[in-house]
Amino acid sequence: MAPMAWLKRNAVVLAGLLTLAYLILPNIVVMVFSFNRPAGKFNYSWREFSTDAWRDPCGVPDLCGSLALSLRIALWATIGATVLGVMIAFALVRYRFRARGAVNALIFLPMAMPEVVMAASLLTLFLNLGAELGFWTVLIAHTMFCLSFVVVAVKARVLSMDPRLEEAARDLYAGPAQTFLRVTLPIAAPGIAAGALLAFALSFDDFIITNFTSGTAVTFPMFVWGSAQRGTPVQINVIGTAMFLIAVLVVVAGQFVAGRRKKAATSG
Repeated sequence: MAPMAWLKRNAVVLAGLLTLAYLILPNIVVMVFSFNRPAGKFNYSWREFSTDAWRDPCGVPDLCGSLALSLRIALWATIGATVLGVMIAFALVRYRFRARGAVNALIFLPMAMPEVVMAASLLTLFLNLGAELGFWTVLIAHTMFCLSFVVVAVKARVLSMDPRLEEAARDLYAGPAQTFLRVTLPIAAPGIAAGALLAFALSFDDFIITNFTSGTAVTFPMFVWGSAQRGTPVQINVIGTAMFLIAVLVVVAGQFVAGRRKKAATSG
């Protein structure tokens, strides 16, 4: 009976650990095979340990070029979606205007719509406008579908803000700009950061919409898909491992800073 009682007490924790292991397992496989030296073109079976790919991650032609393009698109799409998303989120929460309900509903459409439908619609729009498919069409498309996720993240944070803090700042003769920069923005910063990180990840990772709107431009996901048809170089696993580790470091750093701030506020 003791083991069963222990299992019942810790069932939720065990389920959480198993789910976490299930989510992390593919990343572990990518890490392991980034140190593999395959016998042929396909890096699907373990042969022997090697650090050759880590010493020369750009050894495959066009790999680092596609990575740089993906990073550039993701960066600018994140900036555009975050700026627009913050303004839309504050407008939806703080102001009453006509068609506010319709705008709220429309914000969820890119999140609910299948990506292939959205990609085909964007391709039709760009072709009808006579736009040349490439960097700018991909950037516009990524900014559009990332915008909804930023709005949802920031809106949730703004809804939880206490308006009395801003009223107190105005009572202390702070102007609108000072109130926003010194009170509103710091409180909303976690939601803005979450939306920006989500937008960057979605943009960098996207394949379907990019494939429809990229023309001759090749992003990193498209390079990976093309490589899988004729052989998967180990350097792809190296880049994937590096991106995963960077993402983990960003999350850990964010948690550390948040913990320090919470501790300082409690002690103060």
